[in-house]
Amino acid sequence: MPAAGESYGINSVAEKICRLPPDLLTEASQHILTYLRGQISGVDSAEMSHRFQRAGVTLDHEAVQSIIRFLLLTFRSAGKNNLSADELVSKLEEGSSKWSKASLQVLHTLWSEHGASVHAQQDAQSLLSIGQLVDMQWKLGMAVSSDTCRSLNSPFVSLLLKIVEPSGQICQRAFEMTIPQFQNFHRQFKEMAAIMETV
Repeated sequence: MPAAGESYGINSVAEKICRLPPDLLTEASQHILTYLRGQISGVDSAEMSHRFQRAGVTLDHEAVQSIIRFLLLTFRSAGKNNLSADELVSKLEEGSSKWSKASLQVLHTLWSEHGASVHAQQDAQSLLSIGQLVDMQWKLGMAVSSDTCRSLNSPFVSLLLKIVEPSGQICQRAFEMTIPQFQNFHRQFKEMAAIMETV
């Protein structure tokens, strides 16, 4: 659970969560719980932000991210500590007086339904805490010139990796490689895939 000493931050997030209609809070929480149960690869804050906007809830992207982080931390902590739904709601009420009864009821109901499976998954995941590659895109390009060289004419490969961090956030990493670097990268990936198939 987020610490009680962070009450201003908790109050702020609780107010944002309470602005969500119960059905939208249910949808967002179920998405997060589905991730915590290991059934999806991550929580996409941009997608969740679009869902909120389509439902008529105007929150900036940073506010949506703070809601996701808070719910992830809260559910993960409740799973780790094997809290009951009543204990979860009690901890939330201790942390902030800004909670609406409707929001607490949604969280209570969802935790009653999914808490045990989140706890089981948290036990299993405690053994591994590394990021997971969920998407990789590449494109071939040609560097024609640079500040120091007028006629460069050098091919390169641009890679964009989508990685789910252990926190559940999906981040993107982009980088460029020369053709020999890319060929080496490809060879190493094939070796890793072959080793993983034998495990």
